[in-house]
Amino acid sequence: MELLLWFDYIGTFVFAISGTLTAADKRLDFFGATVIGFVTAIGGGTMRDIVLGDTPVAWMQNNNYFWMIIAAVVVTIIFRRQVMKLKRTLFLFDTIGIATFTLLGLKKALLFNIDPSMAVLMGLSSAVVGGVIRDILCNEVPLIFHREIYATACIAGALVYLLLSRLGVSEVICETATVSSIIAIRILAIRFNIALPRLTHKD
Repeated sequence: MELLLWFDYIGTFVFAISGTLTAADKRLDFFGATVIGFVTAIGGGTMRDIVLGDTPVAWMQNNNYFWMIIAAVVVTIIFRRQVMKLKRTLFLFDTIGIATFTLLGLKKALLFNIDPSMAVLMGLSSAVVGGVIRDILCNEVPLIFHREIYATACIAGALVYLLLSRLGVSEVICETATVSSIIAIRILAIRFNIALPRLTHKD
């Protein structure tokens, strides 16, 4: 769990950077950038905890999340050009983040004795809701609704966890396989330009 916690911190930091970069593209001020950074980083976990009735929500019980997000916002604003050059590294950390958030959300829901199918949605919520809120506030079509294999990778990874767990596989292997499968799907989808079919309008 200690390793998952560190991945959680990394995911939070990178998601905050992602939100701040989006805010910068929209020419928001420092306060606006901070708000977008926050909702991107903790939006999914907040939604999950509220739905599960686990309050105060996780980030309000651990000050590390607050200061990590503030640091990410400040670093991004000061070193924006340098951060943009780390796009591939940020993509990798972002992918690790959604994989970890999916696993953490799924496991937390299962601890609350939520039906596995609903637990998958809680894992998905943890991973993507922050990004959805970010895009809506910045007047963009949310990333998960177009272009990249994103939410689908999270769902697939969550299903891997449930399958292996049902087969009695050890928890460490279940967790490793879940995170690895999400990362692999994301990387392969980007590498080979794989995407879900788009709906088209016909007159």
